[in-house]
Amino acid sequence: MGEGASGGAQQAALEEALGLDKPLPVRYLAWLGGLLRGELGQSYLSGRPVAGMLAQRVGPSLLLTGTGVLLAILLALPLGILAAWRPRSSWDRAASALSLVSFGVPGFFLCLVGVLIFSVLLGWLPSQGMYEYGVFTGVGDVLRHLALPAGVVCVSGLGELVKQTRSACLESLGEDYILTARAKGLGERAVMVRHAFRGALTPVLTTVLGHIPHIIGGSVVVEQVFGWPGMGSLLFWGIENRDYPVVMGVTVVIALAVLLTNLLLDLAYGLADPRVRYGRG
Repeated sequence: MGEGASGGAQQAALEEALGLDKPLPVRYLAWLGGLLRGELGQSYLSGRPVAGMLAQRVGPSLLLTGTGVLLAILLALPLGILAAWRPRSSWDRAASALSLVSFGVPGFFLCLVGVLIFSVLLGWLPSQGMYEYGVFTGVGDVLRHLALPAGVVCVSGLGELVKQTRSACLESLGEDYILTARAKGLGERAVMVRHAFRGALTPVLTTVLGHIPHIIGGSVVVEQVFGWPGMGSLLFWGIENRDYPVVMGVTVVIALAVLLTNLLLDLAYGLADPRVRYGRG
């Protein structure tokens, strides 16, 4: 009887300390007020400020996602241009096959295949963590650990980018200014790179920036599989331990990243297409 009363008193004291004894609307308004002040509360499990935990994880997540997106762009643009330049060629078939793999294979399965081939069978790349011994020992060590998860993020986002680049370039090749460029005697390479791709840049930018939120969502799974110390693995940790302040903090940061991406997309329209101008009207 005494142990039960003592346990109930401890639970009540803990709920009071965490603010869980207050009604849900009051707790939500308190959390919202803290968010406006840059305070995301404290972790239930570790007792650490959530903002500090996120600050340690943002850098690795940006490194992984940024590298994967950059690799996808660097591969997708030339592949899409070549596929549009030579329809029904070997380049076009290769680009279509790559897009099919990217669309049809789930990200977690790509992770497992990558680990099996490059870590287990070939032994070329590590499959866990960001550092060899849990501490920073050099840039080369980080790059070795980054290669496999960043490659998976790249392949996961490659298909849509290649497909959209190819479609936009093919559509651009039918425009009048392409006929004018050819009539001036420009070679096919110059027509494709300097004119067709430039005309297709707006829809390509739309696809690239619009696909980043999906890549961010996919990188959450990649981080968990590869033990990458980013926000994705922190989100899984918070869910497993029912640490709701941590889950809410990661969700807010991801939502802000999506909003920032949409803002960059709107700004990129004006840079890619001079006809797009933003005014008060």
